[in-house]
Amino acid sequence: MLALPQTLTMAAAPDTLRMLSQALQREPGDLLTVDASALRQFDSAALAVLLECRRLAQAWGKHFEVHAAPQKLRDLAQMYGVQELVSLS
Repeated sequence: MLALPQTLTMAAAPDTLRMLSQALQREPGDLLTVDASALRQFDSAALAVLLECRRLAQAWGKHFEVHAAPQKLRDLAQMYGVQELVSLS
């Protein structure tokens, strides 16, 4: 399971996505899981990063889900209509 950082804003998104995409490629099995419990400061860029991770997982023939998403992230995903796409749990 991979972990998101405490801060995932527009400024941090490119580096976070690069780190996650490299790490996701090395994850064994057919399920790619990201732990969002550390997230404290984030904006809509966090959703963009998660959507791109989902796209990469699908390209590799794997399932993708996010665990321990903060309520504010869930609310943001619902507001944008992408809660189903990023598989927040």
